[in-house]
Amino acid sequence: MLTNYQKEFLEKIISIPSVGGIQEEGAPYGRQPKEVLDVFLAEAERNGFNTGIVGDRVGWVEFGAGDRLIGIICHLDVVPVSDGWNSDPFTLTNAVDDMGVEAMYARGIVDDKGPACASYFAMKELFDSDFNPDGCRVRLILGTDEERTCSCIQYYAEHGEIPDFAITPDAVFPVIYSEKRIVHLRVHGENKNNLKAQGGSAVNIVPNSAYCIIDEQKYEQKGRAFHASKPENGINAITLLAEKVEGDGINVDDYPILKYIRDFDKADYITSLNERELNNITFNIGTLTASNKECEVEIDCRMPASVDCNAFINCIKEKASLYDLSTDVTLNLAPLTKDKDSPEVKKLSAIWERHIDKFVGYKEEYRNIHLEPKAVGVGTYARHIPNTIAFGIQAPWQIDQCHQANEHVAVSDFIEWIEIIKEYIIEFVTIN
Repeated sequence: MLTNYQKEFLEKIISIPSVGGIQEEGAPYGRQPKEVLDVFLAEAERNGFNTGIVGDRVGWVEFGAGDRLIGIICHLDVVPVSDGWNSDPFTLTNAVDDMGVEAMYARGIVDDKGPACASYFAMKELFDSDFNPDGCRVRLILGTDEERTCSCIQYYAEHGEIPDFAITPDAVFPVIYSEKRIVHLRVHGENKNNLKAQGGSAVNIVPNSAYCIIDEQKYEQKGRAFHASKPENGINAITLLAEKVEGDGINVDDYPILKYIRDFDKADYITSLNERELNNITFNIGTLTASNKECEVEIDCRMPASVDCNAFINCIKEKASLYDLSTDVTLNLAPLTKDKDSPEVKKLSAIWERHIDKFVGYKEEYRNIHLEPKAVGVGTYARHIPNTIAFGIQAPWQIDQCHQANEHVAVSDFIEWIEIIKEYIIEFVTIN
């Protein structure tokens, strides 16, 4: 069970709806991401930790003394809330999940407020027990715009102290040694025939609702939200909307943006790739907007390092031009690959192996499947901070909770997160 202090702190952090907003003075990413950071740092300082803030974008919590610095890097901003919640997403709610175990439900409990709080609790337990890092400091680094641009942590990389080694618990176990390239595209053009349409809440979420209005007739479509790195696990409401409109007898060719969506097929874009590369590219049409004279879609694309990015983008642009649409690249994050045989990766892998059987849903055969370092489609802060690697925080056999309605974690798994972070700190403060 969580202690009263842990539960109350989690409730406080969860209750702040820290979705990225409009820049304000002293709040580059909006008032609420800055508010949750301030609340977090104030509580840590009251409990004896050293704290700091870099450019109003990133905060840190630290204990220990010495030249060496090991880190844990998390973020406190969250994605927007979509339909489908059975409870208030900004109220920490305990309920029995589909596995029959007690779980905590809230936006951010997995991505990434929960891991940030678990990391703080691990540090606090060690700090309160007079654990001495011996010539080393332990720092929890907290970003506030990971879900949109990661410019927060890029700013920290330029102006803050870089850890000698760090983990970011913002993915899954085991160790993540490789992350795909992430490209966000805005495909846009003239809104012909006065189409009105809206769908999706963010480019990195599979949209769970969309609608359009044609000749005063409204067409609506529901889907199922999921993280854009695994679009096959969601149901894309925008794609289904184009199909629904056409199925109702509307000539989609009269509406270029709907025609583009209807025809979208990744096999059409890159003919030079081998089958494995093509299968490892993911696309998510995350948002749709059509009003007044403009229409647009935003697309999340993720691809292996072997793919020629410039050729890929040029193919997208050429295809869009056939629909009288233009294409802008709004994000291009380079892929990341770490050495699977490094001492750090081996240490982290050993920690995971010692804890794997403590997670809900574990089966003994998972030791043969989920111990080796893996490559994933998610993007983490590890791309932006040297000496950093993604480690955890979800069990790989469980349903990914990131960006979903009813985001939740088993209470027992959350407690295990704390134990894993404690073990990471204890082992890595003395690494040579």
